[in-house]
Amino acid sequence: MKGSLIALGLASSVVASPLGSGSEHIVFQSTISVNLDSVHNVHIDYTTTEFAGDLQMHYGDCGVTEASNAHHFIGRTDISKYARPKRFVWIVPKDAKSGGCLHAFSGNEIVGRSAPVTISARMKKREAIADVADTSGPWFDGVAYMKSKTNTDAFVTEAKNKTIAIVGGGMSGLMTSLLLQSVGIKNWEIMESSQRVGGRIRTKYLNGTKPSDYQYQEMGPMRFPVSITYSNNDTLQIKDHQMVFQLGDVLNMLNGNNSELAVKFIPWIQSSANLPANSNGVRLPDGRIPSAAQIRANSTLRGPSQTPSNATEAAIASDALEEFEHADKATIAAIATNVYKAHKAAEEDGRFDFSAAAYLRYEIGISLNVTDFLAGAGSDPLWDYDTGYFSATTWRTIDKGLESLPRAFMPHVQNKTTFGRYVSGLTYKPDSKKIAVNWRDASDKLTMQAKSKDFDYAVVSVPFSKVRAWRLPRYSSLLSRAISTMNYQPSCKIALHYKTRFWEHMSPPIIGGCGSTDIPGVGSVCYPAYKINSTGPGVILASYISGTMAVSVGSLSTADHVAMIQRAMVEVHGPIAAEQWTGNFDRQCWESDEHQAGAWAAPLVGQQDLYLPAYYQTEFQTIFVGEHTSYTHAWIYSALDSAVRGTTQLLLDMGLVDEAKSVVQEWMGRWIEL
Repeated sequence: MKGSLIALGLASSVVASPLGSGSEHIVFQSTISVNLDSVHNVHIDYTTTEFAGDLQMHYGDCGVTEASNAHHFIGRTDISKYARPKRFVWIVPKDAKSGGCLHAFSGNEIVGRSAPVTISARMKKREAIADVADTSGPWFDGVAYMKSKTNTDAFVTEAKNKTIAIVGGGMSGLMTSLLLQSVGIKNWEIMESSQRVGGRIRTKYLNGTKPSDYQYQEMGPMRFPVSITYSNNDTLQIKDHQMVFQLGDVLNMLNGNNSELAVKFIPWIQSSANLPANSNGVRLPDGRIPSAAQIRANSTLRGPSQTPSNATEAAIASDALEEFEHADKATIAAIATNVYKAHKAAEEDGRFDFSAAAYLRYEIGISLNVTDFLAGAGSDPLWDYDTGYFSATTWRTIDKGLESLPRAFMPHVQNKTTFGRYVSGLTYKPDSKKIAVNWRDASDKLTMQAKSKDFDYAVVSVPFSKVRAWRLPRYSSLLSRAISTMNYQPSCKIALHYKTRFWEHMSPPIIGGCGSTDIPGVGSVCYPAYKINSTGPGVILASYISGTMAVSVGSLSTADHVAMIQRAMVEVHGPIAAEQWTGNFDRQCWESDEHQAGAWAAPLVGQQDLYLPAYYQTEFQTIFVGEHTSYTHAWIYSALDSAVRGTTQLLLDMGLVDEAKSVVQEWMGRWIEL
């Protein structure tokens, strides 16, 4: 068989088929135009309610009278009084000829024939799949996905009413609900362990203030790269994150531009002249840490850096690593323009096979000491998409906090979301082909018998750092290993509340941006980009640190950690930071967050390219989404992108090809082949 059929039940506009006999029971839609090597829905109707029995679909010459003479078999189903599907999935093979007809047979009798079908070569709106990724690699090929399915019946009247659990109310879960609703699938519900939606979006409004008081900081994601402008004024748009801006527009439209639910993007200041800088222990005469501008103007304000044990070897190693990483303008442009194509290039170059340390040590033969000096002992692959993103010269954030984004979802999910539901596992039921979601309520965690509810599908957006502790069906070895071993990055943030925005009135003033210090455990220091030079209290993101040091500071008591960072703020700004601190703060260490267990996915060498294809298979009625299942990690875009893929995958499982195509076309599914 060169094709397969999935029968679906959704009425559409059809006309009588040109069969020319009194035995026609099936009529096809008036005009059918398809592409080679693609997947399509074909709509039919019935001329009589009496027709029942075997129904086969074939494609071939319009004069065919026997099924065996058709070009290819599409599929079959059984028609009854209760099962009268009106939509079929047709996987058009590469060698199909235009001008043939679709033929409906019942046994040996032809019962319907379409008008001649127009078959065209695949349109080149998106890059060809071979230009972007290997079909066996991390690429969601809907055509191959449908070809791999067995010939089953699935009716749209049932399919559109199938029950869908969205486990996790983070951004990928919320986006999944929006996409399903947009194509008429309404029988979904969200299960969320916390008392809010938004996942790692965690805007904190300090001192009991409201968003409109502008006394907040972002304890999770906080910015979106927009574009890169070069010295010659050439500007390169960063394509990926445009999906976030599109989502904001859609939510504003759905909410009738309600100002209380507005998602308004405003400029984010990533860097500014007077930010604190790493001075390697040197201090100004008044004891403060010098700014980046002061160090640029007076190089003596930066102490000497550590030097390698062998400078010649270090130079060789640096050159070799730079050449292998291709960290140049062209690579940055590729990441900004098409991260999927850049991902393929990184795969082909072998950058997923090595960490920087492994490449220097085992490929170049650099000594262990110099390797450790230059690259540490990290095991992250050399897929450095953040180099492209952080090359941005224009950034955006959201007015009144990123919390505005999940807040805008609330009118659409609040009656379909259960909060405080601590999911403990999934159970597949082979007799009913259902997936059960098991949970214990926050008030009854000691009960031995978990509560449970059956669904037709579960879309799981919960981080693997939490899922791995659940009781699960026996997923494939590859998917099970991804769940069990996917690495996550720790990070900690501390926000401090001050009586005024004093930093904007210092000499010199600090106007937004993220700086750094040489004080252990502090990391980045970020100043609000909103309401510059406004009156009233303000909030500094006084510490943002990730990696090994985040584990160290995360082990501190809250009081010790906050005190350490407040002392650092005095060292950065002087005594005024002590005078102005209100004592209010917020602390977020993601590794110990009960709903997340890590800041973001950080795949180790071998994990990214190995595990990605596993997410593109529905196992035991379960689909996994979330930033950890995407090409990139940590960014909101990564979560949204995974939801587009996961929803498309689900729609194809249901045979809803028209709806899947609608989602892909609407939401920049440049890497999804249909």
